[in-house]
Amino acid sequence: MQQVYVAVVGSAQCNTDTAALAEEVGRLLARQNAIIICGGYGGVMEAASRGAVSEGGTVVGVLSEDDRSGANPFLTVSLVTGMRQARNAIIVRSSHAVIAISGGYGTLSEIGLALKMERPVVGLNTWKIDQGDGVQHIFRAETPKEAVDYALELARDVFEIKMG
Repeated sequence: MQQVYVAVVGSAQCNTDTAALAEEVGRLLARQNAIIICGGYGGVMEAASRGAVSEGGTVVGVLSEDDRSGANPFLTVSLVTGMRQARNAIIVRSSHAVIAISGGYGTLSEIGLALKMERPVVGLNTWKIDQGDGVQHIFRAETPKEAVDYALELARDVFEIKMG
């Protein structure tokens, strides 16, 4: 049985409603034994990390700076890259699926990388991308449960992951 890695991406600063969505996503992923990969700082990343850890989950933070200062306190593992925004490629490449929650241009970068790297993207109150080809590039979710269910199903389908 292979473990599923899900990137949770979003802004380093967010309002309480967005944080609540991210925290619930983290909790639900942990209950499904998925490993969360994130940027490791505040906002959406911290809320998802907090939710996962509250359920005994594992969270890997891929940090953009040269040290661990500023990393959120809920990370199970923190990786120092010193790569700034280029670390987004590591977050995406290391995941089986991406859940984007709200977010700004950094989140848009992660969405673009995920689509380019053929990682399924589930969006919860995030960017809408229309390439004019009639294809649904971001799977829209209305709730944290729907986002997690989509992400896990897509990860299983795309990567043929067997889960117990």
